[in-house]
Amino acid sequence: MRFLLSGYYGFGNLGDEALLEVIVSQLRTRYPYAEIDVLSAQPQVTAHELRVESTPRMDIAGVREAILRADVVLSGGGGLLQNGTSLRSLLYYAGILRSAVRAKRAAMIFAQSVGPLDFWGRRIVREWCKGVNRATVRDGRSRELLATLLPGTAVVQTADPVFLYEAPDTDGDLHFEGLGPGSDPLVVVSVRKMPSARVGVEIIARAVDRLADRYGARVAFLPLGGAADAEVSTLVIRKCKSAPVLLPEAPLAKAAGIIRRAKAVIGTRLHAIILAARYAVPFIAVPYDPKVAALCEDLAYPLAPLFVPGAAERPSFDETDALVDRLWSQRDELSAHLAAASARLRELAARNFEVLDELVAERTPNR
Repeated sequence: MRFLLSGYYGFGNLGDEALLEVIVSQLRTRYPYAEIDVLSAQPQVTAHELRVESTPRMDIAGVREAILRADVVLSGGGGLLQNGTSLRSLLYYAGILRSAVRAKRAAMIFAQSVGPLDFWGRRIVREWCKGVNRATVRDGRSRELLATLLPGTAVVQTADPVFLYEAPDTDGDLHFEGLGPGSDPLVVVSVRKMPSARVGVEIIARAVDRLADRYGARVAFLPLGGAADAEVSTLVIRKCKSAPVLLPEAPLAKAAGIIRRAKAVIGTRLHAIILAARYAVPFIAVPYDPKVAALCEDLAYPLAPLFVPGAAERPSFDETDALVDRLWSQRDELSAHLAAASARLRELAARNFEVLDELVAERTPNR
């Protein structure tokens, strides 16, 4: 059995690399003799870190050969089938699936968030992804959208595979970053570029100062998307009256340990919120993308977002303060809610691989 994985891999984004790490780990558990090939922007790095084969994602001839060598082509996880980023991105990922279908390989949309899609985006998904064998999506919004676009494909709602991540037994030690045990209670903030950047910087800075001044929190910014996230973090830190710190980039195991240690999280990045939910850490979300709002809906999370980037209305400072106060005063209740909700989503995350097992069994009945 040979799997080919197509996603936003090799770009140094912790969330996508976390997805890849979990998917590879699960495939190895279920198919210990399988070969795994990953389309990556940094194939040598991906191959070395995960002990897989890796093909340069923009090598057209190499990608074509990788598809022909594969038994199963998995597109995902992540937010790949959308043209909010660019039409070129959507054409790339949909093109992989189209090529797999034409080559008569088993093709699966795997653990994706779908959308936003405009008129042309919907048309591309409808035409280019026609014929895929299975589809799993990580939220209800995506299931409804993809089911209308691919009526001939069974679309199963699951959850993000990172809910299955098992962090090493570490306490997220930040002694060398100046955040030893005496710096608790720790609050972690994960931000990224987003619409209405100036408004966002002001609101997040207000929330950080409220946590620091009123509740004595030590606030640390954790960049999950590399230098770009560190740049946005710096803008917010400069706006703060308190003294939050900027942590260096961290590998997945350490980032998960840091979030697990925190008393609360303010999260823009989807996987910062997923890791917070995974470890029952109360959070306030900043839904820069529909996939973040969809996750909060699937968690039935009771706290409103800090603000919605790009929205016409922005919360007042009083509203921001009240939301932060509620986060802090209801930490125990929110943690209990997340523990129950994330347990359910872990089961749904495992469903991605159960659907894959069904596809493999269908394509290799004598296996």
